[in-house]
Amino acid sequence: MTVDIIIPTYKPDETLCLLLHKLQGQTFVVHRVIILNTEEELWKQAVAAYPIEQVLKELPCEYEVFHIAKKDFDHGGTRQFGAEHSDADVMVFMTQDAVPADEFLVEKLVESLFSKEDQVSARVQQNAMEVAGADKSAQGDCLVAVAYARQLPKHDCHIVEQYTRQFNYPEQSRVKTKADIPTLGIKTFFCSDVCAAYRRDLFEALGGFESPVIFNEDMFFAANAIEHGYGVAYAADAKVVHSHNYTMRQQFHRNFDLAVSQKQHSEIFEQVSSEAEGMKLVKSTIAYLFAIRKPWLIFHFGMQCVGKYAGFWMGRHYEKLSRKQILKYTMNPGYWEKIT
Repeated sequence: MTVDIIIPTYKPDETLCLLLHKLQGQTFVVHRVIILNTEEELWKQAVAAYPIEQVLKELPCEYEVFHIAKKDFDHGGTRQFGAEHSDADVMVFMTQDAVPADEFLVEKLVESLFSKEDQVSARVQQNAMEVAGADKSAQGDCLVAVAYARQLPKHDCHIVEQYTRQFNYPEQSRVKTKADIPTLGIKTFFCSDVCAAYRRDLFEALGGFESPVIFNEDMFFAANAIEHGYGVAYAADAKVVHSHNYTMRQQFHRNFDLAVSQKQHSEIFEQVSSEAEGMKLVKSTIAYLFAIRKPWLIFHFGMQCVGKYAGFWMGRHYEKLSRKQILKYTMNPGYWEKIT
């Protein structure tokens, strides 16, 4: 079995060097690393400043770097391009700032895709019996189409963001299927290309990534896989270090694009509520801050929530906004150029 690592990059720095260095010591030897870089000139500047090319040459596998123009970048299309240039059985998509936490990352992702088919089928059968009215397509044999890794906070991560990581990426692994929708809601479809492994055969059978897409190409694929009777695995023992300390403004822009993506895919998101999951996180975080005796951080958290909700609300109503407003609120102006 072969595994390729596919990494979109933009203005890479020393974190990419650390990621590549960590790939050198993986217990499951990677077949090839494919870099999908946006803007060749920025790549040249990066390799002049950081030992990126040296670390690439030290990899125990082949590597290839493709350059694309910024205007051509697309979250789905660019990754689809990488998939089309891979011939591996498994494709692991990572972001340039997701650093493997140990040497078992690739091994554990592959295990989640292939080694648990019996357990997955048993889990599906159990869920289908427990959930009244579960769709019959959720019963019987089930293959895992994609497995995503647990994200651990960086050492400089804010306490609130540390808890968010713990909330979204718990210690317990699980496989999600159609039978989980009544209990997990929108989290049934959650998946993250920060670090996720895809079976090539099922990836191609399901049509790959949507393009163009403003955001959530991973979640759309997961929803499609679940709708077709496959499973989505959360592999808690496959770990990467990845977190951000977003400002309120950055939260606004990020959640604007998130809401636009959900609005454009009502066939997925009308059946589940993202707001309900958001409120669950809010209540849980406030309780946690009281529990650790740091209630003053609730103000910081509240400001983050304001940014998130304001961006999300505007994104849900983007069709009523002017083009000028949309370009002001989005993180991805290139996407709007593609669809107009």
